[in-house]
Amino acid sequence: MTPADTPLLSVRSPADLVAAVPYLLGFHPADSVVVVAMRGRRVTFAARLDLPDPADPVAPTRHLAAVVARQAAETATVVGYGPAARVTPGVDAVRAALADQGIPVLDALRVTDGRYWSYLCAEPDCCPADGTPYDVSASEVTAAAVFAGQVALPDRAALVAQVAPVEGPERAALTRAAARAERRLTRLVGRASDADLTSGRAVRAAGSAAVRLALRRQRRGDRLSDDEVAWLALLLTYLQVRDLAWERTDGRDGDIALWCDVLRRAEPEFAAAPGSLLAFAAWRAGQGALAAVALERTLALHPDYSLACFLDDLLRQGVPPERLDGWPSPRTPGVLRRRRGRGSR
Repeated sequence: MTPADTPLLSVRSPADLVAAVPYLLGFHPADSVVVVAMRGRRVTFAARLDLPDPADPVAPTRHLAAVVARQAAETATVVGYGPAARVTPGVDAVRAALADQGIPVLDALRVTDGRYWSYLCAEPDCCPADGTPYDVSASEVTAAAVFAGQVALPDRAALVAQVAPVEGPERAALTRAAARAERRLTRLVGRASDADLTSGRAVRAAGSAAVRLALRRQRRGDRLSDDEVAWLALLLTYLQVRDLAWERTDGRDGDIALWCDVLRRAEPEFAAAPGSLLAFAAWRAGQGALAAVALERTLALHPDYSLACFLDDLLRQGVPPERLDGWPSPRTPGVLRRRRGRGSR
């Protein structure tokens, strides 16, 4: 499931809604069920679910409906993407689950091959049996979304590609940089006093400098060098450094760009912290789909990394970013700050 940002788009018809969905999600969905929730006339939330198994659609659709209900939604529209044999059971299950939550469904649509059908309208004048054609590129909603800077990627795979690791000669150069960073850390630890090692001051000071440098470079529009990425990614494996970076991360475009770049270029064994920081920044910005794919990659590599698990739970529960304004802070609950050394959290 992927919660989504909700740009201010004027939706007056089913065709407008179909045109708006890719901009609400950040990509054009396929083989999916999407719920667009509203409070009054305003879209407040959008969430996507892979088409459930027709033989057992109940559990995932109940969860989806519960997430929508947490947004204080007053009404909803359900949109299914794909062939009727697969879409109809999923849409029916979502409608039933929303009804159980007391959320009226304004309309339920199926979209495929440039046409949409309504499950709730039987009037041939407005809902012909062979579907209603639509052209997203010609829609005023699309024009307004593009003008507002909203992006709709061709599909979810294009979104996944945005967080994929770099490969080829660039990866080879980054692997060499990671080895240099390890040697640099060994020298740092070797020169530090026992007191600095015990208190973590040596690593914390180096990490603070690396984080500040990365943020300054991003503000100037400069890309980190291979050695800077490798050094930062290595130091982020220490929780006190990760937390310094976390406290300085919000939903700014620069934060998203920085941590996306570091995630793609970090060695896989060092990807947990930048992946989690990217997910946090994207979630704070309302870019739920980007946060979800960042967490998928992070948890595939580091399934027990607690910050990633925590953020994944926030997304799955549909917790809105504004619910936690001013967070994290130095008093963030200790479950994520219990260990101060280098480790899996």
